[in-house]
Amino acid sequence: MLIREQIEKMERETLSPYATLNENSKGREVPEKECDIRPMFQRDRDRILHCKAFRRLKNKTQVFLTPMGDHYRTRMSHTLEVSQNARTIGKALRLNEDLVEAIALGHDLGHTPFGHAGERVLNECVKGGFRHNEQSVRIVEKLEREGNGLNLTWEVRDGIRNHQISTMPATPEGKIVRLADKIAYVNADIDDSIRAKILTEEDIPKEIRNVLGHTTRERLDMLIHDVIINSMDSPDIKMSAEVFQALKDLRSYLYESVYKNPVAKGEEVKAMRMLHQLFEYYIDHPEDMPGRYVAMIENGEEKDRVVADYIAGMTDQYAVTKFNEYFMPEAWRVDGI
Repeated sequence: MLIREQIEKMERETLSPYATLNENSKGREVPEKECDIRPMFQRDRDRILHCKAFRRLKNKTQVFLTPMGDHYRTRMSHTLEVSQNARTIGKALRLNEDLVEAIALGHDLGHTPFGHAGERVLNECVKGGFRHNEQSVRIVEKLEREGNGLNLTWEVRDGIRNHQISTMPATPEGKIVRLADKIAYVNADIDDSIRAKILTEEDIPKEIRNVLGHTTRERLDMLIHDVIINSMDSPDIKMSAEVFQALKDLRSYLYESVYKNPVAKGEEVKAMRMLHQLFEYYIDHPEDMPGRYVAMIENGEEKDRVVADYIAGMTDQYAVTKFNEYFMPEAWRVDGI
């Protein structure tokens, strides 16, 4: 018996009856010969981990622009925190950890430079709009591997597409990532905001802290335990009504106190103007993009969508480099950029 077959047998015998088994996957768009060692979802996890879009996450803004300091979260550190939270929940519920991790590692591949500010710019510029979850799927289906995509399983792509709070994944593993994403970023954003001296722990409304906890450690412990306790022996992944409402209230508080705070977001206007100008430049000069993007346009892809593909894939630093190249006189360019 192959190692993969042994693993699949172990899944049948040990995982929850609600787990998504590798052998029951809806498969890939392009059928492939199976690996003798790794089941399908493990291969998907590995493909995401080794792709270029994943490596670029280390230099993309989460909330605070990276020049503010080395200890603020980037899009990659957020992704790893989501993965850790999600795997903890998945292991406790005896669900498929490889599927959980693959979805978690891939859920934000489509994020733009400069965080949600960049997403807002491209959403304004592209016909039909731009949403990072859809872009993440576009990356794994079409843009990676020089246009061949990663050929991931249906379950992983579904989880990536539907990780936002307004949508719902088809698998319990995807539902775990959907909640783990919110758990990760609210606590990380509080931690980063305290580091930036935008708020203190005591600024968080007392009624929220009384439910969720008075430190990041307490809140993570409470939220993860609440998901596990309320999802045990169930096909659904959920929180208790009280804790979920407190989490929503905390997100609303952060929106007003951090996400709209001029200290945290004061530089975003400059970043947004820079991306607007880059978008207009590439619309007028598509030949200045790498050849494979030019080929996409020549093969019938809409120009604005292809330009968005290119800009969305940029790191913060690379966007600044290209802006300097096109719009700054050479003698005025910043050294080292």
